[in-house]
Amino acid sequence: MNILFIADIVGRPGRKTVSGLLPDLIEQNDVSVCIANGENAAGGFGLTEPIVRELHQSGVDVITSGNHLWDRKEIIPLLDEDPFLLRPANYPPEAPGCGTAIFEPPGGPAVGVLNLQGRVFISPIDCPFHVADRELARLKENTNIILVDIHAEATSEKIALGWYLDGRVSAVVGTHTHVQTADERILPKGTAYITDAGMAGPHDGVLGMKKEQVLKRFLTQLPTHFETATFDVKLCGVLIRVDQDSGHAIEIRRLSMNHP
Repeated sequence: MNILFIADIVGRPGRKTVSGLLPDLIEQNDVSVCIANGENAAGGFGLTEPIVRELHQSGVDVITSGNHLWDRKEIIPLLDEDPFLLRPANYPPEAPGCGTAIFEPPGGPAVGVLNLQGRVFISPIDCPFHVADRELARLKENTNIILVDIHAEATSEKIALGWYLDGRVSAVVGTHTHVQTADERILPKGTAYITDAGMAGPHDGVLGMKKEQVLKRFLTQLPTHFETATFDVKLCGVLIRVDQDSGHAIEIRRLSMNHP
C-alpha cells in the first residue's frame, strides 16, 4: 500500500499546485490514501469550509492541522461534521473536532491517521506522547496501518516521538516548520520517519510569506501583516510504502515538485 503525505499547504499557490499535481501523483504511484496538512491553506493562516471541500475534491482524503487551525473561526463547526478534517488529538476534550480518523480506501485495508501537536515553543497542551498511547490503543482495534502527523517546532521533540512510536505505527511525519528535512528513514522496528515534510506553496519568501513583510517584522519588531508569496511554487511531501499485513513501512521517499 502506498500512502502519500503532502506537506503544509500554504495559501492559494499551495492549493493550486496540489490540484494541478495531485491527480497524476496518485495515479502514477498507485496511492491508496492521500493525507495533507491544511492548516495554512487559507491565505497562509487557517482553513475555511470551501477550502476543505476544494482539497477533498483535489484528492486529499484526510486533512490534518495544527496551531493555526484556529485562526479562522468559521472552520469550527465543520470540525464536528467532517470526520476527515482533524485537529491535534492532544487539545482538551472540550475542543471541537477529533484528532484521529480511520479512512477506508476502496479495495484496500483501513488506514488510521493520528494528528498530534508538540509542546516545545508552542501551546502547553496535553502531552503528545501520552495521548499517542491512548489513541493508538483505540486505532489498533481497527487497523495496524497508522500514520502520525506530529505538528511541532522542535526537531528534538519530533525525533523523540519517532523513536517512541517506532514499531507501533507505520509512519511519523513532522510538519509545521515548512522546511523539508533530509533525514527520511525507516527506523529499526519498521516505522517510516521524517522530521519535516516541508511545504506545498511558494518558496521564494519566508515559510510561504512575502519576504519583504517578514523582513520588516524582524527589522522593526512591529506587528506586520503577512501575505502569501507567489513564486517558486513547489509541492513537497513524502511517499510511503507500507506492508499491509504487518503495518510496517518498507520505503519512504521525499517529494519536491515544481508547479507545472
